[in-house]
Amino acid sequence: MAQVQAVRPEREVLTRQRLPYFVGISGSTVASSGLSMHLVVIPPGGRSEPHSHQGYETGIYVLEGRVRTRWGRQLEHSVVSEAGDFLFIPPDVPHEALNLSDTEPARAIVARNDPAEQDKVLPYQPPVL
Repeated sequence: MAQVQAVRPEREVLTRQRLPYFVGISGSTVASSGLSMHLVVIPPGGRSEPHSHQGYETGIYVLEGRVRTRWGRQLEHSVVSEAGDFLFIPPDVPHEALNLSDTEPARAIVARNDPAEQDKVLPYQPPVL
């Protein structure tokens, strides 16, 4: 019989995106078969490395801070999200996240429809035109 499980992350891990995560729900923590959910913290002035998520969607809920997400082949598009905003990133879309504050961290809950999502994070280098 499946069971209900609570998870309290005890330590942060550095992701392939070069951001600190507190791993919550995943295949490795609760044997999830189709979901991962984590807390991400972008340090003041920090940013992720450009990357894409191979074959899965990402939903983000911003808890605090303001984050600019640049996306597209040349990272030429951008959207700013702040506390209370949801953000959707389709599969395979190159993007990077930048904390717009130089003094405060940005925090968000990140959910993905893949229980081992870090295995499919691909670094991205925009092509030189």
